[in-house]
Amino acid sequence: MSHQRVIPGFGYTLGGTLLFLSFATLLPLGALVLKAAGLSWAEFWSYISDPRAVATYKVTLTSALLATFFNVILGLLVAWILVRYDFPGRRFLDAAVDLPFALPTAVAGLTLATLLVPTGLIGQLFAPFGWKISYALPGMVIAMTFTSFPFVVRTVQPVLADLDPHLEEASMNLGAGQVLTFWKVILPELLPALLAGTTLSLVRALGEFGAVVFIAGNLPFKTEISSLLIYIRVGESDYAGAAALATVILASALVVLVVMNIIQGRLYRRLHG
Repeated sequence: MSHQRVIPGFGYTLGGTLLFLSFATLLPLGALVLKAAGLSWAEFWSYISDPRAVATYKVTLTSALLATFFNVILGLLVAWILVRYDFPGRRFLDAAVDLPFALPTAVAGLTLATLLVPTGLIGQLFAPFGWKISYALPGMVIAMTFTSFPFVVRTVQPVLADLDPHLEEASMNLGAGQVLTFWKVILPELLPALLAGTTLSLVRALGEFGAVVFIAGNLPFKTEISSLLIYIRVGESDYAGAAALATVILASALVVLVVMNIIQGRLYRRLHG
């Protein structure tokens, strides 16, 4: 007969964790779903298929995808620099990566808007060419990139730091150059972590609110995001409409997480058998 080791207090710890999870996550999400479920299908569809709502989906998704694309490139580059190079100010840069986590998103949005308006420190450099950053798509992408940037860095950085250097040395000794070594040896090892960071970055960008509303201009059908429209519906006391729209964003984020987790699991099994 096999004997399983019983960890003292495990039941209380597990119960407490599940209780906390229920109150912190499942309870509010469940209330949201129940509120939306109180609508008939015709009412629910009228809310989520409204032309203004559809326009916000397109604006939000486009901005989030572009922000995630930039985060993958910049996040991988910053993680590489932090791990592979030692230079003055490295610790400061490493700490600054987490700044978007600590900084209120509204403060970030207000700061970016001040810098990127045509009369701002950065915006005035582009104004003579007729390039509009603030109150347009580029500003929204920058805001989403700023708030979701750390996810890619912090998921890739520890994996890159633990990577066996002998694998790269063997590849170089066999005649592979730096580019081929990165593509064939390093990148496959980083791919599961990079995919995880990309997923978190995309989901965060999809639901971003505070940093975007100050810089987007919030013009319906042009620069209005879904989270702002949800906020507007709540301000109009249209809680059913807000719940319907929020359910769409919640479902989109859930689909992204599930699909990416499946892909990540398959990549991990392929790499580690």
